[in-house]
Amino acid sequence: MLKRKMAFALACLMSVGILAGCQKNSTGTTAKPGDNTPKTLKIWSFTDEVKTYALAYQKEHPEVKVEYTMIPMTNGEFQTKLKSTLQSGDVPDVVSLEISFVKEYVESSFLADISDLSPLTKDMKTYQYTLDIGSSQGKLKALSYQATPGAMFYRRSLAKKYLGTDDPVQVQAMVSDMNKFKDVAKKIKDASNGDTYMVASTGDFANLYFANRQKPWVENDKLVIDPKVNDLLDMAKDFRQNGYEAQATQWQEGWFAGMNDSLVDPATKKAKQVFSYLLPTWGLPYVLMQNGIPKDNADKTAKVGKDTTGDWACISGPMPYFWGGTYVGAIKNAKNLDTAKDFIKFMTLNETTLKNWATGVYNNAYLKAIDNTIGDTLGQGPGDFVSSQKVVDSIVSSFDNSAASKFIGGQNSYKAFQAAAPSINAKLIQASDDAIQRALNDPMANYASGKGTKEETIKAFKEAVKNALPDVKVE
Repeated sequence: MLKRKMAFALACLMSVGILAGCQKNSTGTTAKPGDNTPKTLKIWSFTDEVKTYALAYQKEHPEVKVEYTMIPMTNGEFQTKLKSTLQSGDVPDVVSLEISFVKEYVESSFLADISDLSPLTKDMKTYQYTLDIGSSQGKLKALSYQATPGAMFYRRSLAKKYLGTDDPVQVQAMVSDMNKFKDVAKKIKDASNGDTYMVASTGDFANLYFANRQKPWVENDKLVIDPKVNDLLDMAKDFRQNGYEAQATQWQEGWFAGMNDSLVDPATKKAKQVFSYLLPTWGLPYVLMQNGIPKDNADKTAKVGKDTTGDWACISGPMPYFWGGTYVGAIKNAKNLDTAKDFIKFMTLNETTLKNWATGVYNNAYLKAIDNTIGDTLGQGPGDFVSSQKVVDSIVSSFDNSAASKFIGGQNSYKAFQAAAPSINAKLIQASDDAIQRALNDPMANYASGKGTKEETIKAFKEAVKNALPDVKVE
């Protein structure tokens, strides 16, 4: 998930070993003679979320010694080390796989077939799109503990001021497709004299177009440009040329500033506002809620910006989409494959585990009781949207009065994501997607700014794909 990427810049390669004495085995019975040597489970990850699961697993399985290694992926370190190790043979048992590269490994021969866990996915009602991402040629290779349906978050006060209502049902009707979305952008710009943007960045709605393609990026080893790509280019240009976007770069200061009214036009120094952000499940607790208060306003003394808590609402937006996700798989040549599969089952297909994860049971105090050396930051708060519809249905009402609910004006965000998750389609996802979509970034930005024709933009895109993926035929 992208929230991890922001933290990984500060992370360093480290490993932690967790060792507990062999007293009882996982069924609660006394260990047999000869079982006094603990099994070792080696886990590699780029996110400390998996470390939380590793500690929780250790508590339930004292007969297993867990060796957890976290490697940052800010500059590709995780993939570089993993690929090198896979060639050498001294492999970990379990690996984390981010959405941008999970298919590369799922489609490879490195991961073990874990299809014997498929009956449990039916019992847990695991969201189908996550299974599609984790599968290749009929074999299940990876599972996720989370689902990441997307939504549209908008400012209630701005909706009431410029649209005449802040009611989520009415606002959703106004933005139910991208043409209506653009119409609302114009209305807001005109009514605010250009002081309020519909979005902070055209990149915010790129995922919507990518998720709703009818064709995969690559067919028969050839690049395919779906009509949605042309639609995206046209919409990006419309928003840039008409002043409907703040021209901020995602994950940078200006993008965050729109979340707390500290955005200022660099040329005129005039205050600006952003009406909406298109973000997935994790975008609420880890992006909006973290940046809804200006960084210098922790003590309520800031002169720029304001606390926007309670001034947001959540709707499904113009098109269904998803964004992000972390998967786990077992290495085929792992020394402890059975234990690796048991850990994956514990993480992704255990009802109690997923409930604990989603509702904040695995907080810092809980984890410190397992290992008091972990420090004061590791722990999972409530709100992450899990991959099991069975679990989601059982806990959705518990978020009626949560901190996230208060942030979005009393709405239950979990309920909104519950409605969105079943409609996600990920059947087109391929290993090459991330590289191809990144290749579109610069050509799209230039086209949006009026540099070059559509034909020149497509040509530049094709050249970028050739450079990134020499094995893909580009015509």
